[in-house]
Amino acid sequence: MRVPTAEPTAPVSPVSPIAAAAPVGEPDTPRQRERAITIGIATAMVAKGVGLAAPLVITPACFRYLGEQRYGLWMAVTALTGMAWFADLGLGNGLLTRLSHLGDDVRQQAREISSAFATVGAVAAALLGGLVLVDPSVPWDRLFGVTDPTVAAETSAVVLLCFGAFAVNIPFSLIHRIQYADGQVVQSSVWQSAGSLAAMVGVLVAIAAGWAPLGVIACAVLAVPVTNALNTVVYFGIQQPAKRPRPRLVHRATAAGLLRLGLQFFALTAMSSVALNMDSPLVANVLGLTVAAHYAVAVKLFGVLSVFVGLVGMTLWPVNGAALTRGEVTWVRRHTRRMVALYATIVGTVGVALVAWGHQLIDLWVGGVDPSTVSVAVLAGLAGWSVLVAVTSPLILVQNSIGLLRPQFLGWGSFLLLATALKIWGLHHVGLVAVPTAACVAYLLTMAPAAVVGYRRALRVSQPHHDRDVPARSPDKGEPRVRAGG
Repeated sequence: MRVPTAEPTAPVSPVSPIAAAAPVGEPDTPRQRERAITIGIATAMVAKGVGLAAPLVITPACFRYLGEQRYGLWMAVTALTGMAWFADLGLGNGLLTRLSHLGDDVRQQAREISSAFATVGAVAAALLGGLVLVDPSVPWDRLFGVTDPTVAAETSAVVLLCFGAFAVNIPFSLIHRIQYADGQVVQSSVWQSAGSLAAMVGVLVAIAAGWAPLGVIACAVLAVPVTNALNTVVYFGIQQPAKRPRPRLVHRATAAGLLRLGLQFFALTAMSSVALNMDSPLVANVLGLTVAAHYAVAVKLFGVLSVFVGLVGMTLWPVNGAALTRGEVTWVRRHTRRMVALYATIVGTVGVALVAWGHQLIDLWVGGVDPSTVSVAVLAGLAGWSVLVAVTSPLILVQNSIGLLRPQFLGWGSFLLLATALKIWGLHHVGLVAVPTAACVAYLLTMAPAAVVGYRRALRVSQPHHDRDVPARSPDKGEPRVRAGG
């Protein structure tokens, strides 16, 4: 189960809040701002909607073609890569923050980009090397609870394929942060949708051609890295050749600054990512891969709600940040309340519909999922989780926009410990329904209070109109320097 997050809405470093730099062409009046938000949401929804259809199409085909155990293994390994997506040490988010403070200084942007690619490329190479070294000594089949001998023989190859594709994608995924900083949010969304469509076409063609299961999985996991690589070539080769990364522009001080800033993102992202991607491995270990596969299908069904929340948050994040730096707390408070009400209405209504007709939709979509395993209570738990995350997202977004992370550190840390304990106990004593139920209980006791407290504190510290977090330039190094305010 995953919280709806879009990459640009990642938490902002407390030493360099991105809110200090308003987007280019930021609307000056509330009316213009509302119009910009509406257009941004609409365009992002159209672009992402195309990408959303792709996994919905290939899931039933993969479920039937790969079989329950192999599909469950794939989903469990994918969940582990989801836990490790922060393996770039926060450098992607650090690059996004630093680029936003550079204005039109193309040469310094190229230096930042070159240093980021060099550093992240080294991280990716280290991950690939480490994976190859440890693979022979890890009993992957026993770790994931594989009982089918045929699937067990393929387990190591599936792990190498999925984690290898993930590691290769780490440097190429930087292009999306660069596009966000350049104001190309819609273009980035289109490229991400293209990756999903490429995966869909590749998987369907491989299945129709009768390829081996590993070939089908390869089509699914390699499509995104290949698309990101093509996006990178187009951006630097055609659109922005002046920003193209070059070895001679790699700068030690710049790389060190990126790393220091990126590590500010690392701890929070690590906690939240692990907490929100532990379900499939836990279910597979306790209840078996078959149950994990069935549960993964139900989670994907509710993933539509996560996409909606993430897209809206991506559009609101820079607008909220710019408004708070101008001291427009009243507008932010009013707009946040509207977003909480909107999320509660839309996510709640769709969630109730998915609980009522979820089994019929799953049967039409995938088929073969046992309703007694994924019961109505499980669907209700997933709906409750979706609503909780949705209504607290606007509150967290306000904190992220000024770099107020401490409440979230406390909230996610407490959630990780409490939710893990409750889920493990519940899986052994109650069954699958304990997973979403434990998540809801833990979230209400930890992250929800942290979201409220942090939101109020963010509004309080933003109340006076002050000039803080203004980027300055080092006279000798050309290194962007940001003064942290309070």
